[in-house]
Amino acid sequence: MHRMTCGSLLILLIVLLLASSVTNAQKLKVYISADMEGITGVVSADQTGAGPDYGMARKWMTDDVNAAIVGALEAGATEVVVNDSHGDMRNILPGELNPNAALISGSPKPFGMMQGIDASFDAVMFVGYHARAGTVDAVLDHTISSAVVYSIRINGIEMPELGINALVAGYYNVPVVMLSGDRSACEQAKEVLGEKTVVAQVKEAIGRTAAKNLSFEGARKLIRQQAKSAIEKRKELKPYKLNAPYRFELAYFRSSQTDNALSVRGVKRISPRAVQFESEDFIVGCKLLRALISLGRDN
Repeated sequence: MHRMTCGSLLILLIVLLLASSVTNAQKLKVYISADMEGITGVVSADQTGAGPDYGMARKWMTDDVNAAIVGALEAGATEVVVNDSHGDMRNILPGELNPNAALISGSPKPFGMMQGIDASFDAVMFVGYHARAGTVDAVLDHTISSAVVYSIRINGIEMPELGINALVAGYYNVPVVMLSGDRSACEQAKEVLGEKTVVAQVKEAIGRTAAKNLSFEGARKLIRQQAKSAIEKRKELKPYKLNAPYRFELAYFRSSQTDNALSVRGVKRISPRAVQFESEDFIVGCKLLRALISLGRDN
């Protein structure tokens, strides 16, 4: 009797372990960081802030994000977290967001555009992203702050926001699998993250404040299809990483902004408008970078 009881318990334990293994295998968490300049239809700063078209642009942003959510769900996602990543980070319309997704809204947030990311996620998607500052034919090109940042380099590579945020995801060993935005943003995604990165080009810039847009229906269909494809091929895509130590170079627009940054320990001036610092930990370095950008806003 004792032997049978032990044997039964062993079998039950094996069954439970197998069941747990199957359940874990079925979990698929997707993280979406959503910006606004790369959203379908957006061509002007008036549409991304307090202008008369801002209300409509919020709806366009929500619809682009919903298309990505649906694509992820169709590919088997069991959990989707969306982080509103533009401006004050209160742009997505909560009542119109797909109810199968959770929304992180508001600011300030310690991780900014990547608030909520951790090692439990299987894939990251960037929706509505834009090209780095100084890009020709790119809708509203800038890097984090159009009033402060001239350029950002990490280990010698000039980074768009997509690159910095992909490194944050890479810190947690999560790959960025898809990006939607204008042609220039899509090209930079492939340039920085690799040719296998899936992109959804929803418009082509004509200068900085004009673009040829896909129809709303066509753009959402494309985002949905590309999101689904990206999640399905996620295992082919590697997390974006660079080797430590991480050398951050921040070039401001004005030399007075650099003066403020020099009050921070470990930061040194490398030119009249630029500073540099190093960090062994990317997240620590990234937080210092954000602090230095904030100091620049005081001038």
